[in-house]
Amino acid sequence: MGSPDPAAMLRQLMQLGTVLNKSQLVERAMEHVGIPLDRPALTVLVTLRMAGQPLRVGEIASRMQVVGPHVTRLLHDLERADLVRRVTDPNDQRARLIELTDQGAAAAGRYLEAVLGWFTGAIADWPDEDQRTFGRLLSRFVDDLQARVADLS
Repeated sequence: MGSPDPAAMLRQLMQLGTVLNKSQLVERAMEHVGIPLDRPALTVLVTLRMAGQPLRVGEIASRMQVVGPHVTRLLHDLERADLVRRVTDPNDQRARLIELTDQGAAAAGRYLEAVLGWFTGAIADWPDEDQRTFGRLLSRFVDDLQARVADLS
């Protein structure tokens, strides 16, 4: 088996981007949320949902790859909408963590259910081993690409 063709890989990645944009998967999934949210606010909810635990503002920002003040502004709106709340950090009584309310967890869950349903459906007919290999290699690719891009900074 020969070396991978970087140009072919780039074409596939560009095609994936086109499919995601043209199909408006993110926008369609946002409709499943059932409440009006913009993409950054929804990203905060999804970040907290996927973490499975309350997080500090800095950790949310790091996972979203944005600066803390941006997240702080989003959190004010999300708190007013009763989607997140601040709680005391059990390890540091002076610090606050952000956790999802039941309504926020449900909204993030509806979004993830829609997106994951489409992705799962796309590979549903693949053999289990192919699904596992794809997941492993995709994770490895994203991690390695992020590390390489970080080195450019």
